[in-house]
Amino acid sequence: MEETPARREFLVELLKLPCSAALVSVLGPVTDAEASAAKEGAEAVGEHYYGMGIQVDKCIGCGRCVEACKSENDVLREPFYFRTWVERYVVHSDGKVTVDSPNGGIQGFEAPEEERDILRSFFVPKLCNHCDRPPCVQVCPVGATFKSRDGVVLVDADYCIGCRYCIQACPYGARYLDPRTKVADKCTFCYHRITKGLLPACVEACPTQARIFGDLKAMSSPLRRMMRMSSLQVLKPALNTEPKVFYSTLDKEVR
Repeated sequence: MEETPARREFLVELLKLPCSAALVSVLGPVTDAEASAAKEGAEAVGEHYYGMGIQVDKCIGCGRCVEACKSENDVLREPFYFRTWVERYVVHSDGKVTVDSPNGGIQGFEAPEEERDILRSFFVPKLCNHCDRPPCVQVCPVGATFKSRDGVVLVDADYCIGCRYCIQACPYGARYLDPRTKVADKCTFCYHRITKGLLPACVEACPTQARIFGDLKAMSSPLRRMMRMSSLQVLKPALNTEPKVFYSTLDKEVR
């Protein structure tokens, strides 16, 4: 879209007006954003409803998922820019819990210097939760952040004005502003891949199959099988965002 810079400037000025919310509601949501996001897809949008499962007890903290994500989606190599990352939780004998994620876990984790007082440790991959009730969509003033008919929360770069409202609204810390484009960025479940019948890059790269991707509509999908056979939890359930990233064997210390 060649007029994107001018359009963004117009929308930024529009949001300064007292009647901006009413004007945006009149303009309505973006109608072609979903089609744009899936324009190269071979599968019809809306036939599926995607989600992901994380088997915490299988994650070894190798960081291959983080590397695969950055390479596949051209994510900046500098720290703090991640579509997915891995956290290490260390529970000590005195009840203290320490959490670290050096450079998102992309190079793995070094062994703790003092191991004698450690009760247990484990790794937790994190990403956008692709909520059914996404707060980021609710706060976006221009409809740039939206939920597709197949359940994936996406950002239309042509409409995003870089206001950062969605970044502040996300309770999972899963968004950032790309300094190259001034557009909000996040995990998309590798939408350009899954609409062609491929797996997300992080799922494909995981050596222990800790990440399970699938169609929530299909009873035979790997994710639905995991849901039937495991006790699952979601992050921050009290917020009622209805995440579609499910965790098995999730420790109560995870936040």
